[in-house]
Amino acid sequence: MNEIGQSLKDAREEAGVSLDEASKDLNIEVVILENIEDGNIGCFKDIFVLKDYIQSYAKYLGLDEEKIIDEFNEYLFEYTSKIPLEDIEKAILEKNKEENKEPEISSPYTKPVMKTRKLYYALIYFIIFVLVVLAVIWSVKQITINNEIINYVSYL
Repeated sequence: MNEIGQSLKDAREEAGVSLDEASKDLNIEVVILENIEDGNIGCFKDIFVLKDYIQSYAKYLGLDEEKIIDEFNEYLFEYTSKIPLEDIEKAILEKNKEENKEPEISSPYTKPVMKTRKLYYALIYFIIFVLVVLAVIWSVKQITINNEIINYVSYL
């Protein structure tokens, strides 16, 4: 990867283009171009995005982009072929476990209870209780007011 980065850097310097100019023209951040030129493959999360950056950068500098991408693919093949087979199998098994994760079976006695739901329902029941009490008080007050008015009118 260092050779690819160095060839890109040499081509850029030979063309008299600064990193800022290349960054503006390609709409790629300067830091990304610096990492590509320095051969820092670990700075990129996605290899395919890195490959697109390298291809665009090579095309911009007038280099043979297919040759650069072939070199990059060879580098990746050498890099990934050095990973032990056990590590690859382990990663595949972990990925399959995550994808095929079955719901856990648990007893209702050991299952953790969500306190927020209990608080939510308690709050709703309290509000309903307060509304019912207010409705009863209001209706009793209306009846007694009407009775007093009727008694007062009938008294006169």
